[in-house]
Amino acid sequence: MGDRVIIAFLIAIIGIIPIVLAISVLKLYRGSELAVPLLLYMVSVSFWQLDIAVLYLQDTFSEELILWLFRVFRAGPTFLVPLVYYVSYIIVKKHSTYPKSKVVNRLLYWIYNRYVLICLLVWSAVVYGINMTKLGISGLQVIKVVNSNTYLYFPEYGPLQFLYIIHIVSFILFFVVSFFISKSFQNKFFREFIATFFFCSFFLFATGLLNFIPVSGALFSSLGIIIFSVIIIFSFVKMNTVMTVNYNRLLERQKKLDYTGNLTGSLVHEVKNSLVIIKGYSKLLSELTSLPSQGKKMNEMIQTAAKQIDDLTVNYTKYIEHKSIEYKFADLNETIDQAIKLTAELTTDHSVNVLFERKYKTIKAYLNETNMKQVFVNLIKNSTEAIPAERTNRKITIRTNIEADKIVIDVLDTGQGIPFENLDTIFDPFTSYKDGGVGLGLPYVKKIIFEHRGEIKVVESCPEGTHFQITLPQFVFSDF
Repeated sequence: MGDRVIIAFLIAIIGIIPIVLAISVLKLYRGSELAVPLLLYMVSVSFWQLDIAVLYLQDTFSEELILWLFRVFRAGPTFLVPLVYYVSYIIVKKHSTYPKSKVVNRLLYWIYNRYVLICLLVWSAVVYGINMTKLGISGLQVIKVVNSNTYLYFPEYGPLQFLYIIHIVSFILFFVVSFFISKSFQNKFFREFIATFFFCSFFLFATGLLNFIPVSGALFSSLGIIIFSVIIIFSFVKMNTVMTVNYNRLLERQKKLDYTGNLTGSLVHEVKNSLVIIKGYSKLLSELTSLPSQGKKMNEMIQTAAKQIDDLTVNYTKYIEHKSIEYKFADLNETIDQAIKLTAELTTDHSVNVLFERKYKTIKAYLNETNMKQVFVNLIKNSTEAIPAERTNRKITIRTNIEADKIVIDVLDTGQGIPFENLDTIFDPFTSYKDGGVGLGLPYVKKIIFEHRGEIKVVESCPEGTHFQITLPQFVFSDF
């Protein structure tokens, strides 16, 4: 009797390890949507251990109580299935994952959606309900562990126990698929953590399956718990360390930005002085009767560009003085058209064709036209410069659409793409991967989109081209 109680106690203590880990998870992911499901995951793992521990209490509790406790605690391994899925679902939907290919992209969103989650929850509840009856677990039997003098209770399974086995085995297949899909996630450190999470969960379930062999005892999953906990803790520590290092780097970049901000006032002042001269002489040129029509057209482009720069300096001045920018309802399609005109000379020189595909005649959005115009000027300029000189297919495609209450703008080019290892840092200030680049173009774009309550991300990037996607809130309906 004493040996069995000690074994039950040790198994229960091992079950506390995931709870301790869960507290660390809450601290690490405070404010994150991952915190609660990861906590529930660890609690379920602990329930799994308690489920095993009660089988060794043969002479401590009655057989009826042990059977009831075993059935209740089996909620742990049963609901681990939808919990792991939910963690995966949140990662895919909320954490800007980046699939390397369209095939993986489609597979990702076909597997991870709320309808599958609901079906999985219902299925798990059904399996657990059957488990609470004699159809799942009909009773307990006393068995002897091989090569040991230890006796313990082992469940006698009912006629529908095969549903539980299918439930676990089929989900191991899901682990395998998810493990390989996780390798295509964008963030390197997050990718490594989630791959570790899937691998360890797979190992945990695999060791748990060995508990179905009566003579092996019920300690295999305890071994899985120990290995699982140690590896996951190491993975958390590693990711937390990396996050701290990256945070310190961001602080250094912020110091540079603060210094840059102090110089902005002087720079804007000098730019405005130069603009006065440009605008003055441009006006005089337009009054010359001897100026040919082609020269007048060029002069009009100079005036348009000068006005754009002037508007930008006014916006920066207002932002510096008041920390705010004026917004109004405007046609986003018209703003993009103007950006295309501003970059026409650049794209023509590089023999790049810009196609603007719009599903709606007008798309009304609450925006600052000048800043939003500059967003597309930067994106077109970057895409143009990304297209190699020897490439025959030289095209930039811009598409606008409305999905639910969001405006979606896709910018696709046929450039050489962004290296996979650089995707995490392309929006970081002062980080440039082209000769002579300052590294402020895309950070500026992200900042403006963020100020418009929107989001920008790389949907796909490969040697054949890059696909940026901007999402903005829609405030009014647009005309067809």
